[in-house]
Amino acid sequence: MKSSPIGQTAVLATLTVAVSVLAVAGVRLGVSSHLEAASVVTGAVCVWMAVRESVWNFPLTLVNASLFCVVFFGAKLYADSGLQVVYFVLGIVGWYLWLHGGEHKTPLRISRVRPREGIAVAAAGVALTMVLWVTLRHVGGSASFFDALTTSISLCAQWMLNRKQVENWYAWIVVDIIYVPLYAYKELYLTAALYAVFLVMATMGLLHWRATWRSQDGDPVAPAGGALHGVPA
Repeated sequence: MKSSPIGQTAVLATLTVAVSVLAVAGVRLGVSSHLEAASVVTGAVCVWMAVRESVWNFPLTLVNASLFCVVFFGAKLYADSGLQVVYFVLGIVGWYLWLHGGEHKTPLRISRVRPREGIAVAAAGVALTMVLWVTLRHVGGSASFFDALTTSISLCAQWMLNRKQVENWYAWIVVDIIYVPLYAYKELYLTAALYAVFLVMATMGLLHWRATWRSQDGDPVAPAGGALHGVPA
């Protein structure tokens, strides 16, 4: 069943506040930079907006990607740094699709990945992982395999998020599970904590989107209006 909007908002708000407190504490204790803290807070708000199906997650994505690009480059996570550039471009595309990607240029509705598309996305993810792994090993990147793997899965997830497909959350859950220990290993402790929160948020997003898809499936002509369906609140 779909969770209560008020209850879900309260949980998301609590998680975002917790991340913000961790960000401030990390800076005060000297274990995180101001730039990483800003990246973490905007990232938490961005995922909150995505879970709630608000199109405002996309302008926040543009800000967040710009900040994290610098943070990851400094940590020699070159694939993750480059990924932020791709996120920036995909964020612009996704912004347009959520507003005008539906039938007759209406707001996009939640859907499911078709089998052929799912196979194609998975195959692209595997191929991209191998190419990035070889490339990162050559340039001396840190944790090259996991950097390549998480980059590839993240791109697949963003592709499905832009198309407003439920399966994007499965991909984000997998990548968050990998990211937490990876960032802890790179001593990006605040970012690791953020991705632990992202894991909870992604699970909530999966449950919420799946429930929304089931409810709209019974009413195929219902409009997709409102802040929860791709229109700015």
